Amino acid sequence: MDEDTARIEYLLESRDELVEQLASNNRRARQEASHQLADLARENAGVAAEVADELVAALDLPEAQTRWECLDALSVVALEYPEVVLGGFDGAENALFDEGSAAVRLSAFRFLSRYGMYAPDRSREAWSLMSEAVQCYHGDPEYREMLICLLDFANGDIDDSVRESLVARMGFDAKNGRGQIRRYSQAICAAAQEGE
Repeated sequence: MDEDTARIEYLLESRDELVEQLASNNRRARQEASHQLADLARENAGVAAEVADELVAALDLPEAQTRWECLDALSVVALEYPEVVLGGFDGAENALFDEGSAAVRLSAFRFLSRYGMYAPDRSREAWSLMSEAVQCYHGDPEYREMLICLLDFANGDIDDSVRESLVARMGFDAKNGRGQIRRYSQAICAAAQEGE
């Protein structure tokens, strides 16, 4: 058995123990458990989907790493099982404007983009926050990754009013931006307009 296969088997066998650690009083144990649960989600979203409620509950924990790892796990789960992550919206909203951690903010933005990309009503809910975040974090180091998330969102099943607002929001950078910001903004506008 190779190392990767052994790690995947370990994660699958340890899921329930990791969930217990995620709820423990030990900060370090929670961080390690959240990291391994995010790895598990990347390897097997279905198994992680079964503990989505526990991942959502962990979004209220104080340490940044636990929150960003759980948001990352929920974001992966959302790609295949969007209905099981709906409870994560409030925690993601709080994390999106976390003043202490860019990683938490980016993970929250990624989650919201996936939360909203599968249904028009959810796209409206998510976009109201995402639009504000685009304004707040424009030019920050994580902004390029946010644009990648927006491109996926623009290609999703989003409301027509959201598409129009997305084009309006990204239009300035699509015309006047530079480098990657301009290219991604143009691609986002094009994807949003094609879906109308």
